[in-house]
Amino acid sequence: MPQGRTKKALIIILVIVVLVLFAALIRGLIGRPSGERIGVLEIDGVITDSKETMEQIVKFKDDRTIKAVVLRINSPGGGVGPTQEIYREVVKLRDKKKVYVSMGSVCASGGYYIASVGERIYANPSTITGSIGVIMQLTVMEDLLKKLGLKTTTIKAGRLKDAGTPFRAMTPEERVYLSSLARAIHEQFIADIATGRKMQIEAAKKLADGRVFTGTQAKELGLVDAIGNFYDTVDELKKTTGIKGKPELVYGEKRFSLSRWLFSTFWRGLINELFSAQYNYLLAL
Repeated sequence: MPQGRTKKALIIILVIVVLVLFAALIRGLIGRPSGERIGVLEIDGVITDSKETMEQIVKFKDDRTIKAVVLRINSPGGGVGPTQEIYREVVKLRDKKKVYVSMGSVCASGGYYIASVGERIYANPSTITGSIGVIMQLTVMEDLLKKLGLKTTTIKAGRLKDAGTPFRAMTPEERVYLSSLARAIHEQFIADIATGRKMQIEAAKKLADGRVFTGTQAKELGLVDAIGNFYDTVDELKKTTGIKGKPELVYGEKRFSLSRWLFSTFWRGLINELFSAQYNYLLAL
């Protein structure tokens, strides 16, 4: 009898397991969206690193189930190198799939650099955009150190190795040298925007003096294509790609970083307080 009861109990457990698995399968099939998939890549806050964003771009590019991608950008800009790396990967993505851009409250400087490669750009009427420029700011502490009775010693090989050091005033030669770097990067910025927006270089240069524009102004100047929010962007992308039914929005994975969160929070607060072009002086791109 004990063996018979044990056997029956095992059979019951097995049946329950099979039923649970079957129910999960049915629920998964029923709950699965019938529409096709659109990837959503969010670029939020100051651009300080490109690795995670580039990895997600590559995933969307290689995923055959993702028919198109929306870049949702809410960024005042950031580092030159990371911005250009992301820009390049978006170029590769656009070669394989449609890429539309939805701007948030701010899409300026490096944020706009990346946005410019999108096939179609949507902005809100008040989206702060533009700020096409490069800036380098250096603090000189020479007089402060003298007051504190501190001296620095620099040992270098290479005349310009310590150009921009905070421990002494900049020489005329160093100013020319660093200014040439900023101009060279600025020219790259202008050229890439002109390519992405299909603009003449001269036309892009006229808009590249560091000014910011509202979304409405940016549309009039050809920096964006239409006024609309995130879902307007999705709806238009759905039409142009021939997606039937409600598309499934697939968001890129985000790994939490405490330092990045704190840094981005600080910048958002600063921008909200200033709400003007003046925040641009703190950015590299």
